[in-house]
Parts: sequence; C-alpha cells; structure tokens
Amino acid sequence: MSDRPRLTRREALTAGLAAGAAALALRPSPAADDPGKALPLIMRPIPTSGERLPVIGVGTNKYGVSSPDEVAARRAVLARLPELGGSVVDTAPIYGLSESLIGEQVASIGNRDRLFLASKVMASDADAAKASFEETLRRLKVPRIDLLQVHNLVGVDSVLPLLQEWKKTGKIRYYGVTTSSPGQHARMLEIMRRQPLDFIQVDYSIGNRLAADAVLPAAQERGIAVLLNEPLGGRRGGNALTQVAGRMLPEWAADIDARSWAQFFLKYAISHPAVTCAIPGTTSVAHLEDNQLGGRGRVPDAALRKRMEQFWDSKA
Repeated sequence: MSDRPRLTRREALTAGLAAGAAALALRPSPAADDPGKALPLIMRPIPTSGERLPVIGVGTNKYGVSSPDEVAARRAVLARLPELGGSVVDTAPIYGLSESLIGEQVASIGNRDRLFLASKVMASDADAAKASFEETLRRLKVPRIDLLQVHNLVGVDSVLPLLQEWKKTGKIRYYGVTTSSPGQHARMLEIMRRQPLDFIQVDYSIGNRLAADAVLPAAQERGIAVLLNEPLGGRRGGNALTQVAGRMLPEWAADIDARSWAQFFLKYAISHPAVTCAIPGTTSVAHLEDNQLGGRGRVPDAALRKRMEQFWDSKA
C-alpha cells in the first residue's frame, strides 16, 4: 500500500460520504434529524439466554477525561446511544476515569434501564477481584451490571468462580473473558472448551481476521456470545479508516447499505455469524451516528464477505 497523509476520522468520513453519494442517490436515506432509524435495526441473541442485543455498541477506553468539553461530548454519546437503538456500553477499571464518568453521566441522564453495561475485572486473586468489582459498582453507581469479564485472561482460574457466584446472586447477569491479543487466542480457546461462558470479547476486524480461524467458530459451536473490540482495526493491522482515507467507497457498498467506510468495516465485522455485538471506540455523536448505521439494514453474505476481504487485501 502506498504512503498517504493520515487523515482524521472526520476527514475520512466526509470523503467517503462524498464519494458514495452518486451511487447511493436513489437509495432511501436516513432522515436528517434522525439518522439512526431509517433502516431495520439488526439484533442478535445471547445464546445462553435468548436476550437480543443491537449489534453495534460503544467502547469507552477513551472516556477517562475530565475537561468540560470532553465530558460533554461523551455524555452526549451516552444519551444518544439508546435513542438510535444501541445499548451496549463496554468499559473497564483500567480505562482511567471511564467508569466514574459513565456512572455520573448515566445517573444524570437517567437512561440506565436502556443500556447494557459491561465492565471487567483484572486481578490476580479472588480478594483483589472482589475489591475491584465493588469499586466498579461504586463508580458506575449501580447495584449490579449486565456483564462482567475477566480482562485479558488475568487471574482467570481464580476469578471465574467468583463471577459464576455473582451471577447466581444477581450481582451480574452474564460473565465472560476478554483478550485483544492474537497471542492469547489459544489460551482463550482452552478456557472456552472447559468453562460455561456467556461471553467472550476478542479482537477482530477486516484487517485482523485471526479470530476467525478458531475462536469465532468455537464460540458459535459452544453457544457463547461474542463482543468485538477493535472492529475498525487498531494495534493489529492498523486503523482501517486511516488506510482508506480519501478513497472512494466501492460502488457495491450500496448492496449492504454502507454509506461510509466505518459502516463498510463494521458491517463486515458483524456479518460473521458468531458475532453478537461490535464495540468501536466512540467519543462523539457524529461518530456514534455513523457507527450505528453500520448496525442497520443489510449485511454481507458469505460471497460478499469474501469480496470485501479481497478488496482489502489487494488495495495498493
């Protein structure tokens, strides 16, 4: 791939929308004042319960902020998410002020019952895990959360029994394990085979498809829900949006109702049959509205997924 100046997400989004406008001009478009509701919302079931989740949520690893402008921007995302049909908000204690910001803003907005709150515990032993979880509940200002995950498999053998107990007592509704490193996929597979997990969270995008080799098929086979981190790329394979900045969307993106590169990449990620929800990092309403459209309308079938992979792999 040739070297190109790095554009911001805003610039890439603008360029992609402009390039695709002619091809999409005859297609129904979202109402300007309600950009998330013109196409059917895609929802997927959690295999262990049947509860359905919208397929695009919000990752909050950049919610550890304190300036008034940044706090206001993230508050706007948390307020707007359920209005657009989304619900999943994924956070973690190691994201700085993220849990506290989410707890304060959601309590102020008053929309906790419209959100699916997920957090994590990263502790080497049971006592540390208990202290971490109590602090998470305090920061989030809730008596329980929807999903608690063992972060990056740290202390997994000691901590999973606690999560199972907390599910039985109602402190959490679901539990699981996470990784964002392909080097941990083999370990995750071993845990998936011997533990009755509700969820896994794994790194997967069009530029980082390693999880599709074994992890995603195993989740599908064992009936485990899947959250995707880095669905727009990231540390592995690079950020997909910066790699297509200034390029035109392929005309056939219209076949999956994709009007921007973010929607193109998100629709690829969620079209894997094992995937329950993708959680792209989202810090502005503009990005939220763009991302949420990736969870509406049509998604690629197997043939179009292959075409998208070939397009990505052959880009110059």
